[in-house]
Amino acid sequence: MALKERVGTVVSDKMDKTVVVAVENRFPHPIYQKIVSRTTRYKAHDAENNCRVGDRVRITETRPLSASKRWAVSEVLSHSMKSQEDSK
Repeated sequence: MALKERVGTVVSDKMDKTVVVAVENRFPHPIYQKIVSRTTRYKAHDAENNCRVGDRVRITETRPLSASKRWAVSEVLSHSMKSQEDSK
């Protein structure tokens, strides 16, 4: 079975080695066919603590790491402008 992957935005980095990633799923409504967006928040493991709020990241399904953490950050696709200014 292939591992699931999602692309989302980091919305919280307050925890140690954990980030909260919001993934937006867009789909047509089954009856009205209007595009509906639903946001799901995943807790993902970030071993090096290098993700900041606003970063675009790719997360991959993994074994259960805690009671609520089943995803791991596989790569940072782009850093937010705010995090780039903070690092300077």
